[in-house]
Amino acid sequence: MILYQPDSGYCYNSDSIFLYDFISSFKPKGRVLDVGSGCGVVGLLVARDNEKVELEAVEKQKTFVEYATINARVNKIEYKIHKSDFLELDEDVKYDYIISNPPFYHDGVTKSQNEMLFHARYNINLPIDRFFKKVSRVLKPNSHFIFCYDASQFGAICAGLDKVNMRAVDVQFIHPKIDRVSSLVMVHARNGSKSLMKIWPPFISFEGEELSQKAKEIYKKARTQSIKCQI
Repeated sequence: MILYQPDSGYCYNSDSIFLYDFISSFKPKGRVLDVGSGCGVVGLLVARDNEKVELEAVEKQKTFVEYATINARVNKIEYKIHKSDFLELDEDVKYDYIISNPPFYHDGVTKSQNEMLFHARYNINLPIDRFFKKVSRVLKPNSHFIFCYDASQFGAICAGLDKVNMRAVDVQFIHPKIDRVSSLVMVHARNGSKSLMKIWPPFISFEGEELSQKAKEIYKKARTQSIKCQI
């Protein structure tokens, strides 16, 4: 998949590639909304590999709307993108799946002065409570919310989901190396679920200085080619 990206500012990274693989393990189908799509990488990969997906996206940064639209056209994937803040999205339309690699850096970190990076990285732009409340309003009953987040905020994630009657039913922690603490968590939540949480085996992304075998397999499956440019 060819993916055009800005030549400066925010670009997707391994979080998005690993999230795409996690989402695909649930074989999504029906109406899917990619929240904070950026250049479109997560949603477009999921739609490419899951033919029963009807893909939509929401992105508030005009530049990324343009890149995502181009990437959908180049890769011949049907795509409807809403240029909007997710929190202001029409609630009359309901989705089978909501997927997202949202901004999740917490308030305590030093914030970038670059506007694109600021909106893409920091959860002040999409606070957990407001994010989850909106998700619960636009999901169909008994549907799916799949996302990644900063692993150190997992307690806040579970508390936030509980407030909107959602439950994390599948969780996988990603560690940069086997002897390092988890830096990222993948979460599959459902609204109204009573299921116990299933903790997947940890995913180790690096072995020494090289990608782990599992990470290599995911990158091979994704088959992305990134082209940085200005449009």
